[in-house]
Amino acid sequence: MKIKEGYLVREIADCHIVVPIGDKVIEFKGIMTLNDTGRFIWKCLSDDITYEQLLSAILDEYEVDEATAGADLDEFLENARQSGVLEE
Repeated sequence: MKIKEGYLVREIADCHIVVPIGDKVIEFKGIMTLNDTGRFIWKCLSDDITYEQLLSAILDEYEVDEATAGADLDEFLENARQSGVLEE
């Protein structure tokens, strides 16, 4: 899975905001703001990555238990799916 082409993250007033470009402006469903962890996940999704690799990267980067990391990752991925930015 990875982020579809045509989406960028811009920092505006200390917030990371997903911005569609080109034809993606029409497809984008809503607004996505990212906290620091969301920004980390977004960076990981810039290349094709499996769920297991992504979860492992989060566990390596942050002091969090696997259950909490998995639940938070699932929520992020569901939001990305609903916004139409995730390619699986």
